[in-house]
Parts: sequence; structure tokens; C-alpha cells
Amino acid sequence: MGYGITVRIKGNYALFTRPEMKVERMSYDVIPPSAARGIIEAIYWKPAIRWAIDKIHVLNEIRFTSVRRNEVSEKFSVDSIKGAMKGNPEPLYLASNDKRLRQQRAAMVLKDVDYLVEAHFELVPEKAGPTDTVEKHYNMILRRLRKGQYFSAPCLGTREFGANVELIEDSPLPVSVLQGTRDLGWMLYDLDFSDPQNITPCFFHAQMVDGVIDLAQAEKVR
Repeated sequence: MGYGITVRIKGNYALFTRPEMKVERMSYDVIPPSAARGIIEAIYWKPAIRWAIDKIHVLNEIRFTSVRRNEVSEKFSVDSIKGAMKGNPEPLYLASNDKRLRQQRAAMVLKDVDYLVEAHFELVPEKAGPTDTVEKHYNMILRRLRKGQYFSAPCLGTREFGANVELIEDSPLPVSVLQGTRDLGWMLYDLDFSDPQNITPCFFHAQMVDGVIDLAQAEKVR
């Protein structure tokens, strides 16, 4: 295992959309590992390192609320994106304020979320250079977390739900209000990028014990 960190991630609202609920969005009960990884990578990521989530602590009660969000009815096709990458002169443009495309859709979102995420990173041998060391990257992530810096604003599933991220160092870990065992069902674990031509989602059966999801024990399936 590489060097590890513990961060606290909080927000007023969160929406981690279940893949089977794409039109009327409904969030997972808790933050998926891929979303937790994305928040950490928004603060610090380099090609030479790979982040992995070890544990997720759910500190608050799981509460939902219903909201209505403005969305667009269309999306870019893969062919149009490939054409733009190849220099197609036709502009690739989709206006979110176009009344013809704008739609209001219901969403079931999480409210008052508060998580502790334990994560570690490892060097990627085929991409790490001679100056890439675990100590170097570890100190850089600590420095960015302490200063509140990030590459892109971390969010809780969607851009309008911002995430507050805090490094937990010497202080004792907060304890979850949740007790007992809870079966959260099948959740997205992450995407397998080993084959760029065939990116595959991986899922796991999430079990939460006293508010903690131990991902080291999770069995991933494709």
C-alpha cells in the first residue's frame, strides 16, 4: 500500500446518480468510491500516481429530499465529438439556456452529507519518471489540502453541489451516528480504464457496519 490520507467531505446536498435512474435522477444512499476518488483527484492528481479508496465513513444520517433541476434534453453524440477532435469545422455547441432544449426534471438528492474518506495512492511504474517519488507526491497533496487548493472545484456528484474538503491529521476521527449493519445493495465501484477502447464499469455489494464501508473487503464484479 502507498501513502495514505484521511479527508472529511461535507456538503448541503449531493447527487450520486444511480445508473438505472438516468431521467428522473435518484442518488445512491452514500458516496460511491469513484466519486470519492474524483474529489481527491480534483485536488491533486498526476499521471504518475493512482488513487484508491480504502474506507468510507458515513457520519450523518442518510436523508433524502426532492428537488427540481434544469437539464437539457439532448447530449453530444460520440461521432460528433470524434469529428470535432479531427478538426470538423462544424461547431460543437449545446446551449443550456436554449428554451427548446431546457427541461425541468425531478431529482431525489441527499441532504446534509458528511463523510470521512480514507485513501492511498501508489506510483504507476510505466508512467512515473525518475523524479517521481511517493514522498514528493505525498507532500504535495498534504500541502494542497492544508491550503485549500484544487485543480477543479470538488463537487458532490454534480457541479451545483459543491464539496468542502478538509484534511484530517492529528485530531481523533469523528464517530458516525449510524449503528449496526446496513445492506446498501449493488453500487458502482469505479470504471476500469485498462482497455481505453472498452471502458468497463465495476460494481460491488456495499455493506455498511456502524457507518463504515470497508472497501478492502469488497469484491468487485464487472
